[in-house]
Amino acid sequence: MTSESTQDRTRTEEFKVDGGKVLDTIKDLIHQGNIRRIILKNESGKTLIEIPLTLGLVGAALLPVFAAVGALAAVVTRMVIVVEKTDQD
Repeated sequence: MTSESTQDRTRTEEFKVDGGKVLDTIKDLIHQGNIRRIILKNESGKTLIEIPLTLGLVGAALLPVFAAVGALAAVVTRMVIVVEKTDQD
């Protein structure tokens, strides 16, 4: 009996976005899939919010997340979105 294991590799991407486009960008990223975590930072690099995304988190479960992101976007003019993605071998 042999066992195959797939190893997950994690990589990060950064996007600099104006406050008004943050929510749309995050929605697009979530729909792309393979996202493990989204981190929102201000321009100086301070983490404002970390959003862990689990496999089953969809639809109505994301509404509070979108509300929090919208509130931050109203206050901060430019943000850096750090996306942690999973790549499978």
